[in-house]
Amino acid sequence: MNTLAYLIPIALLLGSLSLAAFLWALKSGQYEDLDGASWRVLDDGDGKPDRH
Repeated sequence: MNTLAYLIPIALLLGSLSLAAFLWALKSGQYEDLDGASWRVLDDGDGKPDRH
């Protein structure tokens, strides 16, 4: 029972930290461009247009 006195505040602290990090990510625009990452994987980075 004494262990719960330590574990419950630690769990609440970690939960609130993760919620704060998630809200910061939403506010800073981390989820704005969901399709951009998938297109950047296919880009080879040489700056030339693809020829098909």
